[in-house]
Amino acid sequence: MLASRGTLLSLSNSLSLGTFIKHFQTFKLTTLKLETFNKKQTTTSALLKTSHFETLSPRQKEQIHVYVDALLLWNQKMNLTAVREKSEVMERHIEDSLAIIPPIRSSYISNCGGSCEDISLVDVGSGAGLPGLVLAIACSGNWQVKLLESMNKRCIFLEHAIELTGLSNVQVVRGRAEDLGQNTDFREAFDVAVARAVAEMRILAEYCLPLVRVGGLFVAAKGHDPQDEVQRAHKAINLMGASLLQISSVESHSPHGQRTAIICLKDHSTPRKYPREPGTPAKLPL
Repeated sequence: MLASRGTLLSLSNSLSLGTFIKHFQTFKLTTLKLETFNKKQTTTSALLKTSHFETLSPRQKEQIHVYVDALLLWNQKMNLTAVREKSEVMERHIEDSLAIIPPIRSSYISNCGGSCEDISLVDVGSGAGLPGLVLAIACSGNWQVKLLESMNKRCIFLEHAIELTGLSNVQVVRGRAEDLGQNTDFREAFDVAVARAVAEMRILAEYCLPLVRVGGLFVAAKGHDPQDEVQRAHKAINLMGASLLQISSVESHSPHGQRTAIICLKDHSTPRKYPREPGTPAKLPL
């Protein structure tokens, strides 16, 4: 799932951004610029009134639409999402991603000894940039975001989406969580780690918590009834040096049911032997 050494993605990799985009010439990706933002999303806007999306600034809304357009375009050639319609991407992916911001902010202010200014956040297993790239757009003023993804093609898409949206507070990191968690540049370096649709909680705990500083948060975006999954994860969470802080229902306007944010507080350092070797957490969950 997360595969390769952890380094900031270099566009000099064997599959460069320029080479990859040439494979998409028939799609004319370069036309997806902010200044040519397509404003005929009346149906989507009507569906999302009173939503988290509607709280964004006009600039942020444009960036979201540009990102979603690129996502759907590239999705025709590579597997980024099973969702094919823009309205469904907005409702299912964008809304769900934005919905975890309030519980992150409230939990951080209440338990991490500070305001939400200058948060460093890592999105583990970012895939198409959900939720990390969406969080970077919505919190562009004060959050620094790393998108951790192992697949090179997905990393190239993320770099392209960042360029299109003009974001300056987000970087792509190509690597496995197991490797990054043992890398001194990333180990216990982040205020918050988030993960959405990556793995079950006991596996996610070993992926994410070694990256979180003592006193920071790990937030997993889950469905409406994660109680059994959380129960199975208590051992792994504790072994990683954390404790379950709260299971928070989030106000997502997605039509796909109640969403939940599982929030863990990092109480002390993760033992050095964790995370284990790449592939082991998924094969042998704690």
